[in-house]
Amino acid sequence: MGNQINNIPATTRNHHPILGPGTEPGNARLLIVDDEESVRSLLYDLLCDIYQCDVAGCGEDAASLVETNRYNVVLSDIMMPGMSGIELLERIRAEQPDASVIMVSANHDTRRAVGALRQGAYDYIVKPFELEEVELSVQRALEHQRLVTENRVYQTQLEQLVEARTDELRQANDFLQEKSTKLAEMVSELSGTYRSTLGALAMALDARDAETRGHSERVVAFSLRLGVQIGLSKEELTNLERGALLHDVGKIGVRDAILLKPAPLTAEEWLEMKQHPEFGRAILAQVPFLKPAIPVVAEHHERWDGLGYPNGLSGEGIDVKARVFAVADCIDAVTSDRPYRRSASFETAGAELRAFMGTQFDPRIVEAFFQIPLEEWRELRRMANELSILHGEDQMQAVTEAARSFGVEL
Repeated sequence: MGNQINNIPATTRNHHPILGPGTEPGNARLLIVDDEESVRSLLYDLLCDIYQCDVAGCGEDAASLVETNRYNVVLSDIMMPGMSGIELLERIRAEQPDASVIMVSANHDTRRAVGALRQGAYDYIVKPFELEEVELSVQRALEHQRLVTENRVYQTQLEQLVEARTDELRQANDFLQEKSTKLAEMVSELSGTYRSTLGALAMALDARDAETRGHSERVVAFSLRLGVQIGLSKEELTNLERGALLHDVGKIGVRDAILLKPAPLTAEEWLEMKQHPEFGRAILAQVPFLKPAIPVVAEHHERWDGLGYPNGLSGEGIDVKARVFAVADCIDAVTSDRPYRRSASFETAGAELRAFMGTQFDPRIVEAFFQIPLEEWRELRRMANELSILHGEDQMQAVTEAARSFGVEL
């Protein structure tokens, strides 16, 4: 038939058993390519009542049609003069990758069929063919194309959905980050308020006993330095600080007649004084954020050898923060003025600690005292005394800065 192209009008049917909804047979467009006119006519007559059909007598003419028209299915002979069916297949795959190509050949060579399929052909039909075979192959090709198209649409919609959900999650994450930042600011402000309140309470306790004014600031500084030296965690240091500030809060429950008595206490009065750690435990138990500080308040008068009070705890049975505080409390007691004696040096405090190491004090914490230069202890005491003349937020800010100066973040 040469290079002649026959573009014959097509008719349509209302339904086709293989095509799915939305793909009416009359909307499907086919291209029939064969250099034998009889084969072209046969295929055209078979398919034109169902699909829109174009025909071409050679590969070159078919390639021209592919450049200007969109096809769902192309039926092409393999062996043709000029451009072969395999070459046309390559052009179609480049121009219209979604088109399904069915190769037709009079050659029964299996290797040629496999080669055509590997290059992108959808199916392979051998002449002479049964008309039903051709019709079923076209139906399957259109169904395959429909499924591919639906899958592409689904994938596109899925990508859009994922993008939309990702955007929603991004917005939600930004919202949560903003709220988290505000919450962190509120927590920081609340923590500052707590610390100011604790500082004010500690000052009130010290003011009740003029002999120990400034004591709370000093034992906090000494306790934190010892805590850092033995490797306490940040959480433990925070609770040690709170416990040290409020270690004598239980004295609120002790009568002034006993607490401020200038003479030695009687046995009965001493028994009442020994209850102040338990009074302190009961007070702090009512405040959730202070519960972790209870061991310092309740156990700071216990001894390593078990001869302390109020419960006779011993060794590792005493909370480590209380053991740290006991050493810090001794350091401050020796280096501070008392009505019955003048303050002594840190060297004297060291001698006192060594004398009672293993009886009153935990040996590991006493050793920690000696690992820290005496000049650093003197500087800590100077800083703590300066803090004692500040008030409220100024004092607590200064405590924070002082703690940070030797590696503690409160």
